Amino acid sequence: MPHWLIAGDSLPEVHQEFTQGLGLPPVVSKILINRGIHSREQARKFFKPGWEDLYDPFLIRDMDKAVDRLSRAVRSGERILIYGDYDVDGITSVSLLYLFILKIGGNVGFYIPDRLKEGYGLSVAGVTQAAAEGATLLVTVDCGITGIEEIRMARGLGLDVIVSDHHEQANALPEAAAILNPKRNDCTYPFKELAGVGVAFKFVQAMCLRLGLEDEAAQQYIDLVALGSAADIVPLVDENRVLVKLGMDRMNRLERPGIRALAETSGILGKPIGTGQVVFILAPRINAVGRLGNAQKAVELLISGSEEESRAGARVLEAENRNRKNLDDMTFQQARELIETEGRLASCRTLVLAKEGWHPGVIGIVASRIVEQYGRPTVMIALDGDTGKGSARSIASFDIHSALKQCEDLMESFGGHQHAAGLLIRQDCIEPFRERFERIAAERIGEDDLTQRIQIDAEITLPDITDRFVRLLDGFAPFGPQNMRPVFLARNLNVVGSPRVVGRNHLKFKVRQGGEVHDAIGFDLGDLIYRLSPGDSNLDMVFVVEENHWNNEVRTQLRVKDLR
Repeated sequence: MPHWLIAGDSLPEVHQEFTQGLGLPPVVSKILINRGIHSREQARKFFKPGWEDLYDPFLIRDMDKAVDRLSRAVRSGERILIYGDYDVDGITSVSLLYLFILKIGGNVGFYIPDRLKEGYGLSVAGVTQAAAEGATLLVTVDCGITGIEEIRMARGLGLDVIVSDHHEQANALPEAAAILNPKRNDCTYPFKELAGVGVAFKFVQAMCLRLGLEDEAAQQYIDLVALGSAADIVPLVDENRVLVKLGMDRMNRLERPGIRALAETSGILGKPIGTGQVVFILAPRINAVGRLGNAQKAVELLISGSEEESRAGARVLEAENRNRKNLDDMTFQQARELIETEGRLASCRTLVLAKEGWHPGVIGIVASRIVEQYGRPTVMIALDGDTGKGSARSIASFDIHSALKQCEDLMESFGGHQHAAGLLIRQDCIEPFRERFERIAAERIGEDDLTQRIQIDAEITLPDITDRFVRLLDGFAPFGPQNMRPVFLARNLNVVGSPRVVGRNHLKFKVRQGGEVHDAIGFDLGDLIYRLSPGDSNLDMVFVVEENHWNNEVRTQLRVKDLR
């Protein structure tokens, strides 16, 4: 059973300023303070961020060099090739930079690697293609920081390379014309957590400033920044919050034909698009073509100016996504069977699962589902002969990239973030890797880390959920890492009517307190129906407050996380 952890109160003088000076409900003031908002100006920036709240792009190291080199290439008509990763972050980065360079008159093309044949990062095939096209400038987006050998090869073929990336650097940096990456050890940019598309946008911002272009020249791509950033699950604080907030506002105007077509084929046209819709509806469809086929189709969708082409492209993505979901479900069931038959849960802190026939394009998604269900760092490896491609996902308290670094000699290659990484490994190294990875985790992960916890922002009553309260909670959006939707606890609720299980094990019921009645739904919580006793005022419930849009009606709904 999950532990319920209720946030404490702090900074009473700030709390008084927010409640009396700004007229905020005490619960809202408490949540703001606990999220690091301690002044009126911080509260203004949190609720109403603006373009003026973005940092100067030239604070990123090498930005001057990158702008000079790209400007020269555009002026002289050089062939420019943009090389990007095959996930949503990479696809939006490529689309953004391609559209911008085309707009300012550049001779530009793009290249997305084949996930299965080339793997992650800058590839020999991509460099070769750039040279074959006669390109003299290669710009990487959302990758390149570890491409030391590939960039050396590019230079030998007469290509200058600008690296635009956001991943952790290796011990050495590649010998590129410019390296834009806030995570460079020698970069003093004030915010380190930009997505790849965020770094690409800062590059476009800097180009606009250098060329003396209007603000709209960069701002028109902010919907792509929001799409890629939300999909990449970066922390939605500081500059990311500004970019995603402004980008979501623009995305909801559906000005880009590709995004409008995606919204239509996925069934969310006419409904508000937030980070949840991006992560669970739009991003999987964009990712699907990169996981199972050629991600170039996704770029073509996002850069298209044609309504007809966009609808056709969106239908292709929809079909690919259905195939991907079927593969996901099959792989997930096979992974669960491996876990149960090997009986490792009782004695191990980690799960390292390997199987012939798994599709490398879906093991990352499935690894995330395994982490969610079993609460352990998970590495899933798709075997193909003597080698395997792996995806690693982690729990909040365990830096999986750091742990993989200590296993570097057992892998052919690896890269990624604190909570997500990819790797290539020989089959005969999997068992030694499993043992060492487990030893590292055993030293760093305690029993408490394996216990599911629900962080609760505040305790409230149902009468507290007024229209103004709901509007204020909406102002906390966009939601994501380090700024999740506020979680509440209400005690001694009365269950009204007859609870029922609907759909795929979803629990649906009504609750009442103080004369207020609200709809409640618990996704995948149908097994907890035994805890509901209609007529008794004895239900304690943890939930978030949402708006449910159905049949052109908008109603407040409580999405249940746990109940007792």
